[in-house]
Amino acid sequence: MSFQILKNIADAQKKKAVVDVRSGDTVKVTQKIKEGDKFRFQVFEGVVIRVDRKESHTARIVVRKIASGIGVEKSFLLHSPLVEKIEVVKRAKVRRNYLSYLRHRSGKSARLVARDFDRAAVNTLKEE
Repeated sequence: MSFQILKNIADAQKKKAVVDVRSGDTVKVTQKIKEGDKFRFQVFEGVVIRVDRKESHTARIVVRKIASGIGVEKSFLLHSPLVEKIEVVKRAKVRRNYLSYLRHRSGKSARLVARDFDRAAVNTLKEE
C-alpha cells in the first residue's frame, strides 16, 4: 500500500516530456538559479559522461566540461523543476555508457568522433 503511494507521488513529479540524452552527447543544460528573491538562468555546456536511471523519476546525467584548463563535472536531475531545458548540440559515437576514461585525457585524445544526427528531431520533447 505505502509503495503505491510513493510511486504515485514520484510519477506526479516526473516531467511529461524529456529530450533523449545519451552518453557522448554535447549538451547545453539551462538551469534556474535563485539569488535572493529573483531567479536567473545559467547555461552549462559539456559532454555527457554518464546517464543514470533513465526511465526513473530520479534520472540524472553527469556533464563534464573544461573551464580554464580544469575539468568541471556537474550532475543534473532530468526531472528537476530547476532544470529549465536540455538541448543536444552534438552527438558522438561511443561504445560505453559511462565515459570515465575522459577524466584522464586532455587535448586531442579527449575528443570524441562526431556522428551525424537530426538536431531538430532529437531536441523535440518526447512524451514518456
